[in-house]
Amino acid sequence: MQTNMGKFDRGGRLAIAAVLLVLAFATSALSGVLFWIALIVAAVFTVTAFVGNCPLYAIIGLKTCRDC
Repeated sequence: MQTNMGKFDRGGRLAIAAVLLVLAFATSALSGVLFWIALIVAAVFTVTAFVGNCPLYAIIGLKTCRDC
């Protein structure tokens, strides 16, 4: 699988995932359905950041890395 995400994009996704996890677990701001949506989005962002490949980017032909 070829990467299509740059370092800045990957770091941003990890930061957003961390914020969503903090909102979901440390505060009572998210409850019910919003809690589960935040967990799912955080999981997807974390996996795509570590793998370096975003399926949505592949579909629309977007690449945020310089050497890919």
